[in-house]
Amino acid sequence: MNPGKGDLKSEASKASEDAGEKAKDTADKAHEKFEGAKEKGKEFADDAKKAANDFADSAKKTANEFTEGAKEAFSGSEGENKKLLAGLLALFLGWAGVHKFILGYQKEGIILLLASILGWATACFIIGYFVAMAAWIVGIVEGIIYLTKSDEDFYNTYQVGRKPWF
Repeated sequence: MNPGKGDLKSEASKASEDAGEKAKDTADKAHEKFEGAKEKGKEFADDAKKAANDFADSAKKTANEFTEGAKEAFSGSEGENKKLLAGLLALFLGWAGVHKFILGYQKEGIILLLASILGWATACFIIGYFVAMAAWIVGIVEGIIYLTKSDEDFYNTYQVGRKPWF
């Protein structure tokens, strides 16, 4: 019986060694997979960082282009020629004379504003509608005239020549 116990011990020892080798192989494989995953994670992070930087650079470029375009567009309203601003205001708020105030014609702007206010205040007498409509039509007509003139003609006529009506 002693020889049977020895055989069992040697088999158990051999099985233990085999299990240890398999565990070591599995641990080595797991470590290799972990290192591979870690490397892939670094590559992904680097790619994401590069993409984010590219996006940020593109966004900065777009913002700078927009800023330059806005400065160029709005400089016309503070600069010499106010054609586009005056024309659009005349079309949409001409009844209130806003375009006249933009061009520096305060008296004419007040006349249009008062005509509109008095027209609507006296709308109960039919004549009030006609007065308000006349102020509205003046704004529309002046807006169309402003926008159809060349920049040079507009500047010479309304800003240099100071022509207040039509």
